[in-house]
Amino acid sequence: MPDFLSPGWLLLLPALAVAAWSWRHLGITRPLRLIGLVCGILALADPVSGWLRSGMDLWVLVDRSDSCAVAMAESENEWMELLRSSKPGHDDRLRVVHFADGVSQPDPDEGEALGGGIFMTRLKTAIQSVLAQISGRRPSRVLAITDGFATESLEGVTRKALAAGVPIDVRLIPPPGGEDLRIAALAAPSRVLAGEPFVLDVAVAGMASKPARVVVYRDGRELASREVPPLTALQRARSLQFTDRMVGSGAYRYEARVSLAGDTVPGNDSRSRWVEVVGGARVLLVTRYQQDPVARFLRAQGFEVDLASDPQALHVGSLASCRVVLFNNVGAFDVPRPFLEALDFFVREQGGGLVMFGGKNSFGSGGYFESPIDALLPVSMELKAEHRKLAVAMAIVMDRSGSMGATVAGGMSKMQLADEGAARAVELLGVQDVVAVYAVDSKAHEMVPPLSVGENRQQILDRVRRIQSGGGGIFMFEGLSAAVEALEAIQVGQRHIILFSDAADTEKPGAYKMLLRRFTEAGGTVSVIGLGTTADPDAKLLEDTAKLGGGRIFFTTDAKTLPNIFAQETVTVARSSFLEEPVGLQATGRWIEIAGGVIQWPEQVDGYNLSYLREEATAHLLSTDEYDAPLVATARRGLGRSAAVSFPTGGDHSQSVREWTGFGDFIQTLGRWLAGEETPPGVALRTRTSGTDLIVDLYFADDSRDEVMAAGLPSIVLAHGEGGVEPISLRWERLAPGNLRATRSLVPGLIARGAVQLGASVLPFGPIVVGGEIEWDFDPAKPADLLRVAKASGGRELDDLGQAWQRPPSESGGRGLRSLLALGMLLCILGDALVSRTGSLFRRSGAVRVQSPRVAARTVASPEARSRRFSAVKSVSSEQSASESRVGASGSTHVEQADASTEARAESRSSLLRRAKARRR
Repeated sequence: MPDFLSPGWLLLLPALAVAAWSWRHLGITRPLRLIGLVCGILALADPVSGWLRSGMDLWVLVDRSDSCAVAMAESENEWMELLRSSKPGHDDRLRVVHFADGVSQPDPDEGEALGGGIFMTRLKTAIQSVLAQISGRRPSRVLAITDGFATESLEGVTRKALAAGVPIDVRLIPPPGGEDLRIAALAAPSRVLAGEPFVLDVAVAGMASKPARVVVYRDGRELASREVPPLTALQRARSLQFTDRMVGSGAYRYEARVSLAGDTVPGNDSRSRWVEVVGGARVLLVTRYQQDPVARFLRAQGFEVDLASDPQALHVGSLASCRVVLFNNVGAFDVPRPFLEALDFFVREQGGGLVMFGGKNSFGSGGYFESPIDALLPVSMELKAEHRKLAVAMAIVMDRSGSMGATVAGGMSKMQLADEGAARAVELLGVQDVVAVYAVDSKAHEMVPPLSVGENRQQILDRVRRIQSGGGGIFMFEGLSAAVEALEAIQVGQRHIILFSDAADTEKPGAYKMLLRRFTEAGGTVSVIGLGTTADPDAKLLEDTAKLGGGRIFFTTDAKTLPNIFAQETVTVARSSFLEEPVGLQATGRWIEIAGGVIQWPEQVDGYNLSYLREEATAHLLSTDEYDAPLVATARRGLGRSAAVSFPTGGDHSQSVREWTGFGDFIQTLGRWLAGEETPPGVALRTRTSGTDLIVDLYFADDSRDEVMAAGLPSIVLAHGEGGVEPISLRWERLAPGNLRATRSLVPGLIARGAVQLGASVLPFGPIVVGGEIEWDFDPAKPADLLRVAKASGGRELDDLGQAWQRPPSESGGRGLRSLLALGMLLCILGDALVSRTGSLFRRSGAVRVQSPRVAARTVASPEARSRRFSAVKSVSSEQSASESRVGASGSTHVEQADASTEARAESRSSLLRRAKARRR
């Protein structure tokens, strides 16, 4: 008895019987037509016959993750050849699937096409993917070639394998031999109160014949260390405890590392965790002022102020538990770019506040034009050409060495991105400015001689964008000396050089110190853009060049950011927007919208940063000079808020503001408005990780249900990655009354931050990270768990791959009959059409062949019947001829006789037709 894969179609059989009985004129009961229809219905039901033996499918899962890379590179081809050569029959098929973080079936013609990374072993995902592709028509087995150290739980795999009738075999690859110590666990609380001591539990496992050392780091700085004695086969684990206490709020990254000489598996030598230290409503004040007056007034209002006097130390974790970020006269080049990029999610999604205060290192003068936070501020920093005071002569010196030809993400080379950066600088220069461009390898190539930008802008852009990388290194002195000589011959108000170079490949500095001293004494400045990090071999040289040149230094490892860095530096130099003259003030009356009352503004400020109000922003205070510039402006950005205070509040040009009696009230009111709404009572948020999964639980009391669920389920978003990334929306699962849960798989090593919106308030969380070391967690319980799953599914642990083709003991598969039934239906349709067309006989139990009524009336009757019918017809015809003759001779007098004769003929024909039908029956 065959099995039907789609048995629902069999319901058409009784429907066919009803149709044959109800509409006999359709001829459904004709043998060929009936057989064809039945074959079609059976084909739709897709029958599979077990007695028609089919070949077997062997699905081989090949582990391509990091922990198996060496073993696979050495043996995979040999294993695949053995499996192919041991295939029992030509109908058996070998199906190979590669997996790590992703799953793919490599095309022999196209080569490797593994999706995702190789830093995970998602064995469960790979098995489920294969089971979903297996057809019930053929017997199948799954063979997993892996080290067994899966990075995800195997729960539910056995159930699905049994339901599919597919046994899972395992070929375990042993881990590397030799001595190996690993950080088996790093346990730490995910959240503590400010000033609360806590314990870090570090578990070290493995085997080593000599002592090792465990070091714990906090944000990359060593916190404590401990020696671990040798671990033998009898004692293969040891637990160490470290304590810490943080007074300031924020999130801190703790990392534990073990060092062992001759360690065979260095990939499992570290683990990391983030610990969030929670305090009150925290304000992060990024400032260069040691005694910033803004901090004093905010603390008086009850804010916890975290003074970030070293902006370079800022990271994404600095935003944890933070309500407001304030920049007080700190340049964009002093703040790590990933931190600036992270502020967009902080403001728009996590409901944070952002404010920038004025000064010579703020707004456009500080390089924030086209920076990651430019669009967040309520003012535009691009200075209009008619408002500029001085012309600028700028020389751009560009590294065109061989290393610049390397291709980066997006398909563009480093040189192309540097060209685009130089072009961006040219676009931002004014018509009265002068620019020269030099490409340097072993000598300086003049790509653009000193030209006025005005009418030559397009010509300069075309030349700059055609610069290509050459060979060799970059001779820095050659490029700088050519630029200095060109600018010294130009009589303009300001001279500036932008040097772009590889931080790992800058050569031949020559007498650069003497050259820079001469240039700066004449009023020139030099800034440096280094492609690399401060740890690169030539980074110190580039830093010294910027320092001696009186300019700024930028380092970036992402070539895609070069156009923005060139733009920031150009605006800083050529479009400096800080006006040093005192200016009067004019209130707009809009301050009451955020303060709930009026404020007494000062009479004047001693200087300010010229900017322009954006359309969606609100100006509260304007300058009384020719610009009517916004001095205090606010705007809403997503769920958060931003503000711009264009006058200095400390240092130079701040005397009038510091003497302003309402300054404290102004700062406190602005801080409260930027901090946003308080979290509703009775609501709590809890986050944790399980393997690589982030689990977010939202709890709320019954009396908070209406507020939480006012507009349906609250929205939850996640930013997965450092810096500016597109937020991801998550979906809630209702676990219980008052408990919602959202789950998301994380990429190890990437920071995750998120936010839950509850009406007008926001619950932020993060940063959270799962360590990349999970791939190297050689926990012996994991292979044992995989072998249990294999045995429960009916599989085996294979030492000999030649045994892989053993057919499953109970085969649910077989040959499919659909194609045969479809062929039978087609033949029946053609046969039925042929019979109807040609009229050939198909006899059964004395039945006559099927013919048209006219043919049947002429041919079916006996000879005697045909003779009688012929005589009757002849008699009728004779009477008709005689009648017509009489009518023709005597005219219309015999009409009645003709009518009677016509009726007789009609009756005779009707009688003949009835007799023919009777004979057919």
